[in-house]
Amino acid sequence: MTPSEDHSIERLALAFLDRSLPRPEWTHASHFAVALWLLRHRPALTAPEEIRRLIMGYNEATGTANTETGGYHHTITLASLRAAAGVLYGHGADVPLHGVLQALMLSPLGRREWLLSHWRQVTLSSVRARQIWVEPDLAPLPYPDAFG
Repeated sequence: MTPSEDHSIERLALAFLDRSLPRPEWTHASHFAVALWLLRHRPALTAPEEIRRLIMGYNEATGTANTETGGYHHTITLASLRAAAGVLYGHGADVPLHGVLQALMLSPLGRREWLLSHWRQVTLSSVRARQIWVEPDLAPLPYPDAFG
């Protein structure tokens, strides 16, 4: 379910940050909701190493091990942040986040498989892509690298 009000998005983001968000609520839509909130309200937390630390800590707090085959995935995280930033910055700063999230979820990004338009599954599933940024091997991302 996609949060339909900004206060719901803020609640999700704050629960993620304090590691109290129940694991079943950590959905595809809530990943993007939290990303949008962080990009708008706490952009310093979206720096690659900072977001890695936050997600790994959240995973550990909710019983998800960060391993070579599960948990935190660096390439997916940074690709998703780039996509979220592209959608967010394509809207005016006065557009409510729930409106931005709705537009994002109605776009191809709303499908969990959107990354497979840019990476082969074998590449995205690799230990290397999980640990470090791996460039797309099918098509470049249409979103600029805001992380340098």
